[in-house]
Amino acid sequence: MLKLGALSLGALTAPLAPVQKRRISFPDYERLGRIAQASADVYPRPDATSSPITRLYEDTVLPWYREVVGYHPYRVNQRWVETPEGYIWSGGLQPVRDQPNQPLDVMPESDQGTGMWVVVTVPWVDIFLENPPARSPSLKENPNPRLYYSQILWADEIRTSSYTGLPLYRLTEKYGYGDVFLADARAFRPLAPDDLTPISPDVTQKRIDVDVTRPSMSCYEGETEVYYCRVSTGAQFNAAGEAVDEWATPIGEHPIWRKVISLHMSGGTTGGGYDLPGIGWSTLFVGNGVAIHSTFWHNNFGVPMSHGCVNAKPADAHFIFRWTTPFVPYDPGDVTISMPGGTRVRVIES
Repeated sequence: MLKLGALSLGALTAPLAPVQKRRISFPDYERLGRIAQASADVYPRPDATSSPITRLYEDTVLPWYREVVGYHPYRVNQRWVETPEGYIWSGGLQPVRDQPNQPLDVMPESDQGTGMWVVVTVPWVDIFLENPPARSPSLKENPNPRLYYSQILWADEIRTSSYTGLPLYRLTEKYGYGDVFLADARAFRPLAPDDLTPISPDVTQKRIDVDVTRPSMSCYEGETEVYYCRVSTGAQFNAAGEAVDEWATPIGEHPIWRKVISLHMSGGTTGGGYDLPGIGWSTLFVGNGVAIHSTFWHNNFGVPMSHGCVNAKPADAHFIFRWTTPFVPYDPGDVTISMPGGTRVRVIES
């Protein structure tokens, strides 16, 4: 589930720290993996019953050699990733790349004023709060926040770091808590209108089937399946093993009613809450905020993981965003449609 927009909730300051003159050095390898959980054990073979070699911690980035099938007695997902350190269970390892960009000299103009959509194209980048005190719950808990590969925000100014002389982008969220950030401009690729080009716009009969029994998503043009991917639907149990019915992805047929390039998603309660900025390619199909959207905080697709939404890999969420109706123009990047709505989403149990 998600909430659209939020009120300011209090006061902790996050100081504006210097932006590094040298970009963080990530491994020189085409495919990389980022530890997306608190820690991950590394094994000599893809088998969780073997003795770990070492333990790596959140945001460690390492080369991703290949994905293999192994054994983990406590997981449905049996996919593992081979790295130079050994084998790591794939569910907690975000696939990323390190693709720095040439910053713009002039910020473009849009119907929304000066600014552009930008996507993170490096494993992670530090962000610094420009307008303390912190407003969003996640910033109050983490005074040294980062953005991660595939997150999308709105950049509206180009600044020069007083510490390094390097260009920064000022970043905002149209539907966030009001926090404003500065970050190394090299970490962001401007989205282009081509990133929003509709796929199969002349096809009138489209539908999506989301299977919550074997969490997956299929796209149909008429009766022909044209796209398939693993997803994560609503989790059945919380961290304490208690059943949480309100986390279920609602069964039934639902029309897409809104699509937004980027949203701040928050909700839940203590122990099961979440607060996530810059969630890309959000396609909403249930009125209380259930959406198909890009996911960077886990790689455990094919297993129920969400609080009701349909978690998808960034590339899969991007396809859905471009393929479904209503189609969304780059500017403003947000479309709401009245009933009977857009493309139908059938949530089924197989």
